[in-house]
Amino acid sequence: MSAFLLRFLGLIRDAARDLLPIVLVIGFFQIAVIQQPFPNLLETAIGLFMVVMGLALFVQGLEQGLFPIGEAMANAFARKGSLTALLAFAFCLGFGTTAAEPALIAVAGEAADVAAAAKVIGDGEADREAYAIGLRITVALSVGAALVLGVFRILKGWPVHVLIIGGYVIVVAMTFFAPPEIIGIAYDSGGVTTSTITVPLVTALGVGLASVIKGRNPMIDGFGLIAFASLTPMIFVMLYGMIV
Repeated sequence: MSAFLLRFLGLIRDAARDLLPIVLVIGFFQIAVIQQPFPNLLETAIGLFMVVMGLALFVQGLEQGLFPIGEAMANAFARKGSLTALLAFAFCLGFGTTAAEPALIAVAGEAADVAAAAKVIGDGEADREAYAIGLRITVALSVGAALVLGVFRILKGWPVHVLIIGGYVIVVAMTFFAPPEIIGIAYDSGGVTTSTITVPLVTALGVGLASVIKGRNPMIDGFGLIAFASLTPMIFVMLYGMIV
C-alpha cells in the first residue's frame, strides 16, 4: 500500500509539473498583459487541483488497467491463431472506443449546431441529432477500418510510411471534390479520434501484437496504428459529406 501511495504521489508531482508551463503562461498574460486580477481565483485554484488529481488518476488507470488488458488481449488473439477473430477484435475495438470518445461527441454536436445554423441541415433537434450520430458512426467505422489495416500491416510487415503517404495523397485528392462545408470537419475528425480513450487501447494493441509475433520489433512495428486512426476519418468523413 505504501508503494502504491508513493507511486501515486509521484504521479501527482509529475502532473503538476506538466501543468506548470500552462499556469505560468496564463498567469503572465493575465498579470503583465491584461493587467487584471484573476476572475474567481478560488474556483480557478480548485479547478487546477482537480485537473492535477484527474491527470494523476488517469495515468494510474492507464498503467494499471488499459495498457495491460490491451496487450493481454492482443497476445491472446495472436496465440489463438485466428486471423478472423483478431481482425474482428481490432475493428470492434476501434469502433467502440471512437464512438465513446468524449472529444468526438463534443465536436459532432458542435458541427451539427453549426450545420443547422448555416442551413446545411434542418434546424430541428432531430435533424441535429441525426447529423451528429451519422458523423460519429462514420468516424467510428473509419477507425475500425484503420485498425484492421494496421493489424494487417503488423502481420505482413508492410512499411508504415508507404501506407501513410498513400493515405494522405487520397486525402488531398478528395479535398478537391468534397463539399467545402465538410472539409474542415473531416480534418478535425482526424485529430479528435486520437484522444483519451482510443490512444491507450490502440497503442497497447499494436505493441502487444508486435511483441508476440515472431520477427516483429515492437519499437518498429508496434507503433503506427494511431497514425492510421487519425488518417482514415478524414477520408471517411469527406466521403460521408459527398454522399449525404
